[in-house]
Amino acid sequence: MADVKDITRDLDKLDSQLDNLEEALAPLLGDIGEVSSQMPLLDKAKLFSLAAYSIESLLFSALKLQGADAQNHAVYAELKRVQQYFGKIKAIEEPAGQRTTTVNQEAAARVLKADLSDNKALSRRLAEKIAEERAKALLKSVEGRKRPADESAPSSADDGRIKKSKHKHKAKGKSRK
Repeated sequence: MADVKDITRDLDKLDSQLDNLEEALAPLLGDIGEVSSQMPLLDKAKLFSLAAYSIESLLFSALKLQGADAQNHAVYAELKRVQQYFGKIKAIEEPAGQRTTTVNQEAAARVLKADLSDNKALSRRLAEKIAEERAKALLKSVEGRKRPADESAPSSADDGRIKKSKHKHKAKGKSRK
């Protein structure tokens, strides 16, 4: 019996540390619904995913300590699922540079026309909006064709004549096709 170490001192230390942890987590674990109701939506998502991840990681650690195969346990799958939530939250926080999806405006217009064909006032307003959008697109395309003045100015007179003659030649070649 002398070989066995007295662990009561270690258990008392663990008990006091758990008490300190409970005090620190009391605001969160007491009424998480009340705490989260005062937060913005993104912060609320972070809070719930972090709380879920904390619980799942504690369960994962407990399984590892018991010697169980934690990698093939359902807790591991839950950890991965919560990590995917972290990725989704991060993607929302950092806006993408450019949109990858576009709206097929012609199809949307067809659907709206078909749905609004019964209501004459809405149908007329839709037709006005479509005409307005087409006019804006036409103006944009015309403005896009104009060259700025500094690009059209040649650096020397000889280079300008050569560039202009080449440009006219290219334009004639394209119009033949």
